[in-house]
Amino acid sequence: MINAAIVGLGWWGKTLVEAAEKSAAIRFISGATRTMTPEIEGFAKRHGLRLAANYDAVLAERGIDAVVLATPHSMHGAQVVAAAKAKKHIFCEKPFTLTKEEAEAAVAAVRQAGVTLALGYNRRIHPEMVKLRDMIRSGELGTILHVEATMTFPNVLFINPSHWRADKHETPCGGLMPMGVHAIDGMIDLCGPIDHVFAQSFRRAASIDADDTTSILLRMKDGMSGYLGTMTTTGPGFSFQVFGSKGWLRLEGVTHVAGASSEERRTRLFGACKFQPVKGEAKTWQAATMDISRAALEAFAKAAEGGPAYPIPYDQMIHGVAVTEAIVRSAASQKIEQVG
Repeated sequence: MINAAIVGLGWWGKTLVEAAEKSAAIRFISGATRTMTPEIEGFAKRHGLRLAANYDAVLAERGIDAVVLATPHSMHGAQVVAAAKAKKHIFCEKPFTLTKEEAEAAVAAVRQAGVTLALGYNRRIHPEMVKLRDMIRSGELGTILHVEATMTFPNVLFINPSHWRADKHETPCGGLMPMGVHAIDGMIDLCGPIDHVFAQSFRRAASIDADDTTSILLRMKDGMSGYLGTMTTTGPGFSFQVFGSKGWLRLEGVTHVAGASSEERRTRLFGACKFQPVKGEAKTWQAATMDISRAALEAFAKAAEGGPAYPIPYDQMIHGVAVTEAIVRSAASQKIEQVG
């Protein structure tokens, strides 16, 4: 059992605390947040959290083994470096950082300190993604031709314009950072490094100054192609599909919709699944219910205690940031951009 501090107590920080409530691997005993309110104080009291004055105070606590960062994206790089210097293990919510340079510096600090770093790409841990990975590795899908994903939610229709998530610096290319990076991580996991990208991103229905419609073409170094679409002003949805020379498999579900219950946000992201072979009848089934937020935190805790490594290697963490950085460049240049 490791003792952790939650840093950032917005709706997702609270969700992570709730995910660990019944865990035998990790528990939250401390927290810090930029904005203190009676509601946050009440949440902390109900969940047994002592609230520190700030992040530096959390890092100075001797009884804290790890920090879990549910903070604005632009803060992640510096916060990871500071935690590493304080010899704290780090679970960082996605996206990792906004630039490859920051990601490399953060990983270097972690390596030097000898602590564990994990990223919150919890969909990678779901049993259906694991089965899909096994089908690809075993050749059951044949030669992989193409992978595509669409991720949507209505959150930008209701967002407070003063919220940090409404800042285009924090969330360039609309739904890319809050949603699309999950799919990019999945593509890297299943298909290997991404070579180049082409993106378009614009605003259609958002009332704030933010893109709400983004589409991206990708080409992997191993030859297969990819597509990712995100929309932030329509109904919630998630689709991830891999096409191979022996058939295709599609996973469907929902995204993290603001206002949905904590239980739904943690356990109901995967739903209908379908495998269509080149010959024969299609097979359909319903994904197992699993708290993937708890699973990710527990995988981190076990890695921090010397158990199996967290399932996302550091080079893939850095590459994911390089891909998103190239997508942002492409949306601005309207040209194909190489992934650095």
